[in-house]
Amino acid sequence: MTASPRSPKTARRLSELAALVGGEVIGDGSCLIDGVATLEDAGPGQLSFFGSPKYKRALAASKAQAVLVPKSFVRVDGPLTLVRVESPHLAFARVAQEFAPAQRFVPGVSPAACVDPSAQIDASATVLPGAFVSALSKIGARAVIGPGCFVGERATIGDDTRLVANVSVLHDCSVGARCLLHPGVVIGADGFGFAFDPSVPAHVKIPQTGIARVEDDVEIGANSCVDRSTTGETVVGRGTKIDNLVQVGHNCRVGPLSILCAQVGLAGSTELGTGVMMGGQAGSAGHNHIGDLAKIGAQSGVLGDVADGAELIGSPPMPVRDFMRVAAVLDRLPEIHKHVRALERRLAELEKEREKP
Repeated sequence: MTASPRSPKTARRLSELAALVGGEVIGDGSCLIDGVATLEDAGPGQLSFFGSPKYKRALAASKAQAVLVPKSFVRVDGPLTLVRVESPHLAFARVAQEFAPAQRFVPGVSPAACVDPSAQIDASATVLPGAFVSALSKIGARAVIGPGCFVGERATIGDDTRLVANVSVLHDCSVGARCLLHPGVVIGADGFGFAFDPSVPAHVKIPQTGIARVEDDVEIGANSCVDRSTTGETVVGRGTKIDNLVQVGHNCRVGPLSILCAQVGLAGSTELGTGVMMGGQAGSAGHNHIGDLAKIGAQSGVLGDVADGAELIGSPPMPVRDFMRVAAVLDRLPEIHKHVRALERRLAELEKEREKP
């Protein structure tokens, strides 16, 4: 069973797209839009967005048919048609979905897939060549199991979820509805648990007997891993978005609507609240609690609990304002060090002079 060809969406009037995102057209709302692009790449018939002052030059030079701008944007002279919206970035995402080519899959199980007779596969689901679906597993309605994917015994894949290719969902683990797991994702590999026995010496493996559970509307990027728990569950909350190369350790609980960027690492039993954001290469030591809506900057190393709403950066992390002050001083450290050494020498000379009879 193969995918049907992608078919691009037809052109839409700008006024229709503006209504879709609650925008106000400044200019020609009757013009046709057939796609989206960046300010630099956009041309006639394409819509772009302007969300930061640092792109003013790109906006002035853009050949886009129209541009999404903040409601506070003051129009400058020029040929561009503008659409004022609350959030240009969000509006761009909504409009881009309208033009995203849809890939439809033919329901059914490919003869080149390996499916255990006891697996329950919805008639509307698609299992592509090279997939392996184990005993007693369940595949939901309209789910797609891509080539090279492995679904372990008693694992569950929810409705409208897609495992793109070479994804492994191991025994007893579950993935919710409307999830998207990119190539190389592993759900439910053993958590990293060992106890050292000095009498041998050896690292003694602690059996990882729990599961990993991914809730609804989660997207997980390529080669990311969510380990099964030692006991109980490792949980990725609904609506969470995980980038490529992210490690979620055993017994972690990632709260709903969180964002984990590339190379984030969560050690075992880390708990994230709702809407937590962690920048690229940020990490947390085990057993920490990171509060609701906290933001952890790139390359930060969290060593303790983090309060709700905190915005931290650095290693060890500190409030962003403090970090900026420290960063400003760092560039002057050699000069400051030289000045301090000179003061120390001068102080020593003064003390010697005082000791003279």
